[in-house]
Amino acid sequence: MSDQINGNRFGLMENGTKLVFVYNADGGTINGIKDYFHKIFSPSTYDCNLCGISFGLGGMKRDWKTYIEELTFPVEFLHRDEFKKRYPNKQKEFPSAWIERNNNIELLISSNEMNQPKSLEDLISLTTNKLKEKHLIK
Repeated sequence: MSDQINGNRFGLMENGTKLVFVYNADGGTINGIKDYFHKIFSPSTYDCNLCGISFGLGGMKRDWKTYIEELTFPVEFLHRDEFKKRYPNKQKEFPSAWIERNNNIELLISSNEMNQPKSLEDLISLTTNKLKEKHLIK
């Protein structure tokens, strides 16, 4: 099941705009348990940089959650199987981030770009810069 967070910072540029992050992992309890242990025992081979940077062993990192909550438009997190079901005709490379507005979805951060950050600060900076490029935040 997807998670959605609504925030209140930066200023909404368009009604109906939503930021959608997609993990390079499938949803479900068994997959979640498998991913949890994979991150513990072999973090260097874990395939989801978004998950690895934004989550610790106790869940979503506080600074990431605060950043997301301070955006003024909804933010949704999907697993790749959920994204593929909802948007069957879109790119199938993950992790990634998308902007959904006016019943359309467009790529914001590609898989290649999402795999570049080495820290949470890098991920926040990448996301902020991409949102500014699309004039979604000031």
